[in-house]
Amino acid sequence: MEKWNYLFDVPDQKKIRVIISTDCKNEADDQFALAHQLMTPKLIVKGIVASHFDLNPQTYGRGNTASASLEEIYKILELMGQKGTCPVEKGSEYPLKDERTPAASEGARLIVQEAMREDSHPLYIICQGALTDLASAILIQPQICRKMTAIWVGGGVYPEGGFEFNCKADIAAANVVMRSDMQVWQIPINVYKQVSVSLAELQLHVAPCGEIGKYLFEQMCEFNNKCAGVAHWPHGEIWGLGDSAAIGVLMEEVEKTDIYDMQLAPEIGYDDMKYSFEKSQKDIRVYNSVNARLILNDLFAKLQINFGNQQK
Repeated sequence: MEKWNYLFDVPDQKKIRVIISTDCKNEADDQFALAHQLMTPKLIVKGIVASHFDLNPQTYGRGNTASASLEEIYKILELMGQKGTCPVEKGSEYPLKDERTPAASEGARLIVQEAMREDSHPLYIICQGALTDLASAILIQPQICRKMTAIWVGGGVYPEGGFEFNCKADIAAANVVMRSDMQVWQIPINVYKQVSVSLAELQLHVAPCGEIGKYLFEQMCEFNNKCAGVAHWPHGEIWGLGDSAAIGVLMEEVEKTDIYDMQLAPEIGYDDMKYSFEKSQKDIRVYNSVNARLILNDLFAKLQINFGNQQK
């Protein structure tokens, strides 16, 4: 697909550059977020980094999860007719060894390269998983911190902190990013879980939208059944599209300061993921709400506009 089917234009001065870092085969929500990001004309997608989910390797085995994410990214791009439209690189297969040593990867190099380019469009990196590759890029080239903003879908509830998968996946990397000079917008677990959707909604609004809609719906149902034996999650008939929260904060009006607070950047404990703030030297933006209605309706509309007239 060379051109989206929109009857509106986004003014160039309102567009932003984004790099998407996604553990795209870990669950079933990254795929929705990636499709949404690709269809959003405000976002100039400058690269996609396939990140690991080594904490929960499933059937792929440890050391193979970034490769699984990479394969899934390519699948989404192909189903959307977007193959070859932006660079795609694999990140590290493992979390950082410590807070001083980068995990070199093509994904980390992509981040550094794009951050160091001169461009009038501001640069954001959307992190939908472990922060390994962003932290590695910072350790490789600290200058990037002044040239981009990180949006992280992850971390425990403020002010206490606590367990959250994307944080647990690489606590050292989270501490590197929080300690760095980079601007951070954090969407913690209690906020990203506000973006919930029923399988019936997805059947109605997503499944009829071409091959991509069919795939998004079916892989969600498949994963829902795969996880049936987990006692506390998921819930049978609803799912969280938590990674899509990052699109919402980029689409929100900048004047809506009531939806976030400025907080001291935490240091995250290795044993319990609790937050401490005694050594903090910067403020970060921590969201307390996102507009789930806007996010979901925008996703449904864009799928319908661009793929609703295609045969399944």
